[in-house]
Amino acid sequence: MRSAWICLSQNTQILYLIFCLCHFTQAITIQVPRNTVTAPVQGSALFSVDITCIGTPTIRWMFSSVNRQQRIAAWVLGGSANVTQMYEGRVQTHPNGSLSISNLRLQDSGYYIITVTEMTGSSKDMGLVLTVTEVLYEDIQFLVVFVIVLGTLAAFLMLCMWLLNKLYHFIKVWRQRRCLPEHTETELQPL
Repeated sequence: MRSAWICLSQNTQILYLIFCLCHFTQAITIQVPRNTVTAPVQGSALFSVDITCIGTPTIRWMFSSVNRQQRIAAWVLGGSANVTQMYEGRVQTHPNGSLSISNLRLQDSGYYIITVTEMTGSSKDMGLVLTVTEVLYEDIQFLVVFVIVLGTLAAFLMLCMWLLNKLYHFIKVWRQRRCLPEHTETELQPL
């Protein structure tokens, strides 16, 4: 073995050492452009990752919060994903290992952990945080409806005041006519 090693050129030996170091050490890198993602309720979130490793890795996404821990999906990069029933129809996996979740709920807020495992058994984890925010459109709609109702009520009250004013004047004139003495004919005396 030693004689075969000596026969290799120095450049080949260096390349072989680099290959062995990369092969036997953890050569997985997971790059994440954003560690935190914020999305509205019923919106969607993309957990974008860029994975570099030797061979074809296995990808596993997990969800973790104060209340629960849940597996989301697992697949061999390039293959079809095995998505948990709870996330079925809401999760889309991407060829680079990224994950999209649609139709978000408030309880989807929490930590999302990606685990990349090489065929040699070495693995690496990376965590991302999702914050799902409530849309305040319901409050705005309530305010608009409230203003419309108040405006309509104010217009109705103004109409009622106008009608009552007209009625008051009509009654006042009617009473005055009723209280006046009837016209009696007076005879004129000749001069």
